[in-house]
Amino acid sequence: MMLDTALCLERFAWHAGRHADLMVQSLALSSDPAYVSVRNRFSATLAETVTCSDEGAYITSWGYRLGTAEDVESAAARLAFLLAALPA
Repeated sequence: MMLDTALCLERFAWHAGRHADLMVQSLALSSDPAYVSVRNRFSATLAETVTCSDEGAYITSWGYRLGTAEDVESAAARLAFLLAALPA
């Protein structure tokens, strides 16, 4: 069965948006590759772009593996930690 990466990114964006200090800047599902951009609300420089691999892994723009689609909440929490955000 093929993984729906767009749905995975939508779920990731929702979980990331639950963190008080994070803000989803954009969700580009029709781009190649599809991605979500998230930033710390209080810093224009603390931002990251995340994609979802065909295997269901969330990957940052610099190649860091945040987690998998099986545990999207933990993957979003890891990004929040990297962007110095408060827990959800």
